[in-house]
Amino acid sequence: MCGKAYDPRFIFAYPNAKISVMGGEQAADVLVRVKKDQLKKQGIKLVITVDCGVTALSPTEKATKKGLDIIVTDHHTPMEKLPSAIAVVDPKRSDSVYPFSELSGVGVAFKLLQALYHSIGNKEQLNKLFDLVALGTIADMMPVIGENRYLVKKGLSLLRESPRLGFKEIARSTRIDISSLSTEDISWIVAPRLNAAGRLENAMISYKLLMTESAQEAQELAYILEKKNIERQQLTCTALLKARKQIISGGIGPLLIVSDFSYPGGILGLIAGKLSAEFYRPVIAIKKGNKLSSGSCRSIPEFNIIRAISQCSSLLTHFGGHAQAAGFTLPTENLNNLERQLYQLANSELSGIELRPHLDIDTEIMLQEIDKDTFQTIQLMAPFGQGNPPPVFLSRCVRVADCRTMGNNGDHLRLMIKHGSNTWDAVAFGMGKRMPELKSSVDIVYNLELNKWGGDEKLRLNLLDFSADRQP
Repeated sequence: MCGKAYDPRFIFAYPNAKISVMGGEQAADVLVRVKKDQLKKQGIKLVITVDCGVTALSPTEKATKKGLDIIVTDHHTPMEKLPSAIAVVDPKRSDSVYPFSELSGVGVAFKLLQALYHSIGNKEQLNKLFDLVALGTIADMMPVIGENRYLVKKGLSLLRESPRLGFKEIARSTRIDISSLSTEDISWIVAPRLNAAGRLENAMISYKLLMTESAQEAQELAYILEKKNIERQQLTCTALLKARKQIISGGIGPLLIVSDFSYPGGILGLIAGKLSAEFYRPVIAIKKGNKLSSGSCRSIPEFNIIRAISQCSSLLTHFGGHAQAAGFTLPTENLNNLERQLYQLANSELSGIELRPHLDIDTEIMLQEIDKDTFQTIQLMAPFGQGNPPPVFLSRCVRVADCRTMGNNGDHLRLMIKHGSNTWDAVAFGMGKRMPELKSSVDIVYNLELNKWGGDEKLRLNLLDFSADRQP
């Protein structure tokens, strides 16, 4: 994966020294501590990055000049030049011969550990880590294909059979059935809570929760995370309202940029992601500062956002990311130039392209043909996620027997669908505003899911779209 040979046992050449492992959110802190010689004063000689560093040329150079050895483990797209580190472990390197390039940040770190444990004949230790790899891979929305599918499947099995105390506490407080834990449970329930602490302050609370061996500490930390997740939701809602007004007042072009001094830096990615999904445009959310500003980008398949950001690298202090997600910092005085260049790139690349989301429908089927055996057969293709979505079905001319909104703001729909003599429960998340579009007879596009409530299990339709053009 590194594109060059190295002995993975070199890490143990520092028996009397401290080793510092730094994750993505600590990258800026590392540079500050290097400048102040704080790491050196702590006796640290080796720094291993996780999910960051492949584009951090200047910080790596400064760190090495201070006498630190650097190992970069990352999964973001490298620049033409690599950092001056002892090793740069990244499957997206142009000279990489590793057969799978879509590992998550935690997946790449796991591969380094795999090499280390294999080199000392302690492979069994790896079996205890698959749950963390699965959590990170799903939370990072990486495609659940190839090696990722294997890692997620192994991790889900470990989480179901032998969950950590902290994970059990999150599951208990959110009413997740661990015995049937799915990628959706992690994506929609677990990951937002684990991420909440890092978005608002730092991720140590989540780290301690996953590492604790005390049931009481797990309960206390899970409660703190729940409160932080609620705070994160409130901040996101407030910022989204402001950002949406900015977009509407400025007009909807091929690329959408929102910026404000008040946007919390930790939720920029959430703002950009939600706006990108709503308007189906590449979106950049920027927190302005007096001297430095930072941005988070979320894009669509038609526009490679990291390539666009790379073309503006002369304006940026730091940047990194993927084709559909990226981030950067820059001097605030460069912000206008950056926006102008990115607008020009987007206008050029997206000119003449109809920017509309689409659904890939796997098959058309009659509702009468579906039963629990159908659902169980579908589960043979699990785990599902990015790159491996559950099958999408189309059923025509079904009758809407009942419909009502649900959720605090009426954001979602709960429906009763009839077709012949069969009746189905259905939900339509995020479609509360579309309730007036419903007619007595509709065509529906949906996934199948098993709804568990009060000890009962019942198949439910998860509506992805509907068309009310047909009449009974």
